[in-house]
Amino acid sequence: MESTLGLEIIEVVEQAAIASAKWMGKGEKNNADQAAVEAMRNRMNQIYMQGSIVIGEGERDDAPMLYIGEEVGICTQADAASYCNPDELARIDIAVDPCEGTSLVAKGQNGSMAVLAISQKGGLFNAPDIYMKKLAAPPAALGKVDVNKSVRENLKILAECLERSVEDLVIVVMDRSRHEKLIKEITDAGARVRLISEGDISAAISCAFSDTNVHALMGIGAAPEGVITAAAMRCLGGHFQGQLVYDPAEVKTGLIGESKEENRKRMQEMGIEEPDKPYSAEELARGETVLFAASGITPGDLMDGVRFFPGGAKTQSLVISSQSKTSRLVETTHLFDQPKQLNLK
Repeated sequence: MESTLGLEIIEVVEQAAIASAKWMGKGEKNNADQAAVEAMRNRMNQIYMQGSIVIGEGERDDAPMLYIGEEVGICTQADAASYCNPDELARIDIAVDPCEGTSLVAKGQNGSMAVLAISQKGGLFNAPDIYMKKLAAPPAALGKVDVNKSVRENLKILAECLERSVEDLVIVVMDRSRHEKLIKEITDAGARVRLISEGDISAAISCAFSDTNVHALMGIGAAPEGVITAAAMRCLGGHFQGQLVYDPAEVKTGLIGESKEENRKRMQEMGIEEPDKPYSAEELARGETVLFAASGITPGDLMDGVRFFPGGAKTQSLVISSQSKTSRLVETTHLFDQPKQLNLK
């Protein structure tokens, strides 16, 4: 899968990042998101594949593009029979977030990226459009920290695994009212907190790299993004757990309109028989092969953002594969017109 789709998957996130970056700092997050969606979908439909969107632009939204269940790729088009041999192609599932951090793009702030994960059919958890309690940590803490342990206990374990004091730990938390108690527990234990407004995929993946100065992600975020994060963390050998949160009172957003009981019923209809189970990265991204790709829209801890120059742009992308067991940082120069000048860096 990596050898046949790898380069083209990189181009999918690059094109989404470039399209969204044109709206950077203009205060229009919906346009930034729509531009990324359109560019991502257009490039996907140029790839010789049979893909199905399992995580996309909202499970319950009437999204016109990259909606849950949409078929993408050349071999899903109406006239595909004339040039595609279905027997030669494995069907793949795709999870996308064309513009993670729409408000970050709109405000010209750091940390937004275009991101996707792919695996064989059935290889990605079909997460409902609700919330998830998340715990991400470096590879050294894999299987040792646990989302159901206390904050203090997890910080102690994490410090021991990383051979540093609790006071030297930096924990990323989404800046939300639901996290007031969590933040107090972290600081009372002696660790430091780094608050983010959006972008917990990037923050979680940063835990797997020792030079980011991020040692864990804790708190509640969107469930679909949790599956994309799990795909990357599985490839990197990092620790990730996600436990679905379906009680509207717990997330305090007003975005889950149903009652706790209705949410649980909907989860059962989706085949989720253990709604309170903490799922590991291997369970959320369970395919034999998993590929993750992201491209920076605005600068972040993992990648630089899109940099425009007369006649073109430069992108920086991160590609992680369970098949080749590699993590690649790819810098690409895109030529739109005849450039007046090119730089290597």
